[in-house]
Amino acid sequence: MPADIWPYPAPQDDGAAVHLKSGLCLPDVSLPSTGGEPVNLGTSRGSIVVFIYPWTGRPGFPDPPGWDDIAGAHGSTPQAVGFRDLAPEFAARHVTIFGLSSVTNDWQTEFAQRMALNYPLLSDARLLFSGALKLPRFTAGDTVYLKRLTLICREGEIVRAVYPVHPPDRHAADILASI
Repeated sequence: MPADIWPYPAPQDDGAAVHLKSGLCLPDVSLPSTGGEPVNLGTSRGSIVVFIYPWTGRPGFPDPPGWDDIAGAHGSTPQAVGFRDLAPEFAARHVTIFGLSSVTNDWQTEFAQRMALNYPLLSDARLLFSGALKLPRFTAGDTVYLKRLTLICREGEIVRAVYPVHPPDRHAADILASI
């Protein structure tokens, strides 16, 4: 869906990611992964892109309360599919892709299989990674979700943070064009 017709509210830069500066080390936290083995982004080598998203819908389950009215909440599936479709081009540039959210690894595994994702999703359900980095969050109902942002990293350090992310369906192509 083109950016000019994205049907949901666009997020505004609220300054909640201003502290995510170049050179900031990623936390030394092992996260469950849909790839089967835990992943520690703090000890990662090479170049990585970590796109952080709030939640993915699932057939037969309702969206969280008020989801349609939360700026930046919608779009995780098109964002994930965009990275899936461009994964070979990221790999050709020696960049590894990770998706990260606060939902459980079981929820992410179902999503990764259903969408045939070719990169791992990481679960920060205990909010250890996001807490250490003070990542922006919001609440829907009684659940805390991470705001959509992307970290471009090298050797376990942030090179650049992209926040806010909009539109999510074009985000993978925008990131690829910028690296």
